[in-house]
Amino acid sequence: MNERLGIALRVASTLAFAVMAAFVKALGDAVPLGQVVFFRSAFALLPLVGFLWWRGEWPRGLATRNPVGHVLRCLMGALAMFTSFATIRLLPLAEATMLSYLAPVILALLGWALLKEHLTARRVGGVALGLAGGIAFCVPALTGTLPQTAGIGVALGLVTAVLTAGALIQVRRLTRMGEGAGAIAFWFAVVSALAGLATLPWGWVWPGQAAIWLLVGTGLSGGVAHILMTLSFSHADAAALAPFEYLSILWAVVIGVLIFAEIPGWAFLLAAPLILAGAFVASAARAPAQDRATASTS
Repeated sequence: MNERLGIALRVASTLAFAVMAAFVKALGDAVPLGQVVFFRSAFALLPLVGFLWWRGEWPRGLATRNPVGHVLRCLMGALAMFTSFATIRLLPLAEATMLSYLAPVILALLGWALLKEHLTARRVGGVALGLAGGIAFCVPALTGTLPQTAGIGVALGLVTAVLTAGALIQVRRLTRMGEGAGAIAFWFAVVSALAGLATLPWGWVWPGQAAIWLLVGTGLSGGVAHILMTLSFSHADAAALAPFEYLSILWAVVIGVLIFAEIPGWAFLLAAPLILAGAFVASAARAPAQDRATASTS
């Protein structure tokens, strides 16, 4: 194992995910949400298939003994992609990214309730920190001091965290049943692309040249991010990589300020340390690396 290489790959993956989110943000309302989900998932298949072929897992690595389990995971993940992209449209990039870190907090609770995982005192503390941060961030929305669209964005961000945690639970079940990372990632991309395509009757648009590049970039950067994340876990232990997962929020703040002129507000500055600390503590007893390498829903 090469720990330095693993860390470099993990850092690169967080940056690639942030770039993907920036592409989604830049598209704004110019392209329907379902069309964005389709391009994100369909073009992510290109680097993913190449990666599986390079590893010698194409096509034999796509076989599954649990298609129903994959369908359940994919549906939750695809729905989370819709709500995640809607959140990015309605909130500043840093705030939308921060809300996604409630997923490990919710995952700790779901793991205890559904998988009978041991809820240690440390995890209880992480859950408490994360929930406190979530409540602090939601105060402006609950008191009506936020614009209506921002309030909807906060609600969708919370829904995304719950759906992401549900998808992670299902990924854990699949990996315990012996399902491979390649199969989990591939079928998720396929089902998400089909879910996006299903919105075609509700009206897609013919995007301009700039929008086409943003759509393609969304898919390619998302696919590359998944590959970099998967590779990082093959070169370094989860404990060494864990702190670098939280660079996503730094990238989101920098991109938000430099590209979209989004200055973080007081609610973000108050809630972010609590939510990030809660996510870090609650996920201290890490799931297998394969779980995380195939679990991202955006």
